[in-house]
Amino acid sequence: MGFLDVLLGKRKLAAPAQDRLFAMSTAYVTLQTGLGITSRGSAAIVFQPLSTADFQSIVRDMEEVVRATASDSGTSVESSDDTYGFRWLVLRGSSFDDLVVGINAVSSALESGGYGERVLCAVFAFEDERKRPLYWIYNYKRGFFYPFVPAAGEQQRDNERELVIKAQIGNELPVEPELERWFPLWGIPI
Repeated sequence: MGFLDVLLGKRKLAAPAQDRLFAMSTAYVTLQTGLGITSRGSAAIVFQPLSTADFQSIVRDMEEVVRATASDSGTSVESSDDTYGFRWLVLRGSSFDDLVVGINAVSSALESGGYGERVLCAVFAFEDERKRPLYWIYNYKRGFFYPFVPAAGEQQRDNERELVIKAQIGNELPVEPELERWFPLWGIPI
């Protein structure tokens, strides 16, 4: 059994481990204490919505669950659609761990409902000591994180800073090894 079996549909590739998302919680300690990078108090999960009643019900139920569990910590939930037709479910709050848990709850519910292939990525917003924004993006399809640092100017990115941040975080996060898969996300609503 090998690559041909996967192509012929006789065997499926193993999905990335869902618990990899929680690596962000432990890496945040290093980001904050060692690198002076702090959370901007927001995170989002991005997915392709479907207009089926089942899919809409799962998303609505998860929004309610996240709101209910997050109300103790003051986390809010909102959603918006971007110009490409993707839905951004945005969580805002002061507890970074609550943001990670909330994002995981939504992705797990979509996966359990059979819609895991609709989930694209999770985005965590940070800023450095000079208040410059940077993001860590988790690609659900690949099971890896990668940094995204916008630069001054329209749709410009700071590749050098991204590579420095990758090197600084070390082995704390499973980082995407193929740099060509570090896709920029423009117009991030967090």
